[in-house]
Amino acid sequence: MAAPSLATVLRNLFVLLGCGIAATVIYTIATDGLPFRKQLLTPWMAATLVDFYINILVIGAWIVYKESNWIRTIIWIVLLVCLGSITTCGYIVLQFFKLTPQESLQDPIYFVLLRTRKNDCLSTLRDGTDSKGKLSVVGARVLFSVLGCLMLGTLIYSIAIDGSPFRQEVFTPWLSATLVDFYVNVFALLVWVAYKESNWRSAAIWIILFISLGSVTTCSYIVLQLFHLSPQDPVFLIVFSSSNRAENGFEGSLQAQ
Repeated sequence: MAAPSLATVLRNLFVLLGCGIAATVIYTIATDGLPFRKQLLTPWMAATLVDFYINILVIGAWIVYKESNWIRTIIWIVLLVCLGSITTCGYIVLQFFKLTPQESLQDPIYFVLLRTRKNDCLSTLRDGTDSKGKLSVVGARVLFSVLGCLMLGTLIYSIAIDGSPFRQEVFTPWLSATLVDFYVNVFALLVWVAYKESNWRSAAIWIILFISLGSVTTCSYIVLQLFHLSPQDPVFLIVFSSSNRAENGFEGSLQAQ
């Protein structure tokens, strides 16, 4: 029997993760009620939510890039904000189902990340018609630097006023559910990091940092990747590994402009 392809493994894994977080949310509602209560918003819950929504912003930016229809984009963003990683998993699984058999075998993560087919992307680079690429590389560097500093400041402030988070009383049912939600999104980002990094040692280091520091690492990683682009490059090139940019003609088309 042939071993399952990477596309099949990842698709099934995100199906399981989506079902797992959905079950977690349902169980938490059943045992602890709805989360819309003021007493649940402890300092560490607030910090976790800031951490959570910075990663949601990153995933949401990719969805905006991926979708060509603004109505569909708005629907997905609303679902992402409301349902978190349930939407992340559902969206990613849908993208895997859209792959052709050849794409699934050739380079599934690249084709899942890609908004359109290669020729359409090259044409966008040549004529500058990408209406979703208005944020400059420099602007993106500033934005994610500010978000990283915001999250770091939030962590320091939470420790200062509420002590260490590694205490049993901190882990209320809804904080635990939010952490599960948070780390499912982190896993999606880690798949991207593993794809981006050509060296497994550096990938392992980044994975440890993502798990330990959350969106502080997310922002740091994105800013670092943005410094690998020139200010004239479209921001969406950050999505792809350097090898994919070279192999699929993105870098060549930029140099020709």
